[in-house]
Amino acid sequence: MSENKNRTVSGLVRVLVVLSTMVSLVAGGVVAAAPAGATVYSSCTHSGCAEAYDSRSIWSSKGYPSTRGWVSWPNGQCNFAGGTHYNNEGQLPAGHSYLEFDVTPRACGASRQSYRLVLDRTTGVVYFSPNHYGDFYRM
Repeated sequence: MSENKNRTVSGLVRVLVVLSTMVSLVAGGVVAAAPAGATVYSSCTHSGCAEAYDSRSIWSSKGYPSTRGWVSWPNGQCNFAGGTHYNNEGQLPAGHSYLEFDVTPRACGASRQSYRLVLDRTTGVVYFSPNHYGDFYRM
């Protein structure tokens, strides 16, 4: 009987931890917690958002290219269009089609950094990820 009681208490503790986490996420202005640990925020409040907005504007003017590769950028620089973002970890809404783009321009062929934009082709919403899909900020 004592073993069953311990299992019941352990199960209740796990449920309380999950509920507590959900309440803190909702209270913190978070839209959803992604299954892979990423968080999707309802607005862009990260320090890199200004650069992401500028980049979004330029990618939009280029029609959000769907092919993967280097793209000419203002001031003689380049930026990288990553092609399809597969949302394999399920951070963003399921069943949608996504494209990914680098945020920071640089010399063609240079190493890529972690800032990314992800365009939801289904809804037109753009997300900024400052940490290579660890978190998403809705723009």
